[in-house]
Amino acid sequence: MKNETKKKSLEGKVTLGVGVRVAKSVEIGMAMKASGYDWLFIDTEHGPFNLETATQISTAALTQGITPIVRVASLEPHLSTRILDCGAQGIVLPHVNTAEEAREFVLICKFPPEGGRSHGGGLPHAAFSALPPNELLSGVNREMLLVAMIETPEAGEQADEIAAVNGIDVLLIGTNDLSTGMGIAGQHDHPRVNLVYEQVLAACKKHGKTPGMGGSYAPDMLERRIKEGMRFILSGSDLSFMVAAAKRQSEMIRSIEI
Repeated sequence: MKNETKKKSLEGKVTLGVGVRVAKSVEIGMAMKASGYDWLFIDTEHGPFNLETATQISTAALTQGITPIVRVASLEPHLSTRILDCGAQGIVLPHVNTAEEAREFVLICKFPPEGGRSHGGGLPHAAFSALPPNELLSGVNREMLLVAMIETPEAGEQADEIAAVNGIDVLLIGTNDLSTGMGIAGQHDHPRVNLVYEQVLAACKKHGKTPGMGGSYAPDMLERRIKEGMRFILSGSDLSFMVAAAKRQSEMIRSIEI
């Protein structure tokens, strides 16, 4: 049941995630673990996954040493609770702009007394073991990782209040949506983007939460942000990695003179 990503985050260590956008087989967790990643970011907001596919990837990951985290599309309860019942160890909620939304997120995902989630029986997190209910539910609550995405200037302004919500573990800046919404798409070093990073870092430091980033993958920018304090790092996706490696290989072969 142990969530190694949460453990490392609480210790202040950098953890690396990979977006799962196109891979639909359970081997993706094993492959990404072998490649040095800590967590899968199974994307049901932008990816093609149904519940069954996300479940298969998540339950396999539980035995592969890599943390299955699922990004849902919205705050609708069933989007989070069903995949949590089916193996996810964390949920990413996009477009969190207020502390009220963050509190509702926690209420949906956590079992009582921390939340209001219904208990449907055995859980894969404990290998479907017949544990006493209090032991099972408290353990799942303890190991669950809840991630609030910060993707607007308004969310940056509310970062302190969002980070103060009990049960929220990570504030993850979605740099692409943030810059796009500002009308400065791709300008990840713009002063307005930097301000949101500063707001999130300060809020997380104040409330003992983990600051994270995604959507900004240039090596120099990653190095800078990690040195500034970012710790929960979405490093790219299976699709982007596959395209980059395939392009590099094809260009190398086509460059051979015959």
